[in-house]
Amino acid sequence: MLEIRPNCECCDKDLPPDSTEAMICTYECTFCATCVEDILSNVCPNCGGGFMPRPIRPKTVRREGLSIHHQLPSTKRVHTPYTIDELKAFGKQFKHIAPENR
Repeated sequence: MLEIRPNCECCDKDLPPDSTEAMICTYECTFCATCVEDILSNVCPNCGGGFMPRPIRPKTVRREGLSIHHQLPSTKRVHTPYTIDELKAFGKQFKHIAPENR
């Protein structure tokens, strides 16, 4: 089950559980759509993979025990250890390779 992290690891923008701006990689590294496009070039600075929109956990219980109220999102904020220049340089190295081929 996804942690649903509360922020962009780059700019620290709040990304609430129902945000349509949240993007994640296969390891759930979480960034806002703006940072993914403008800084990361759709290259995760941690694993080198690509990003997809983060799914939104349902607010309404449609099946017993399954909703945002039963599986709470994470409150732990995560921050990248890399500088903006390091993030851009990493993305530049691999952006020409399609995510499925990285």
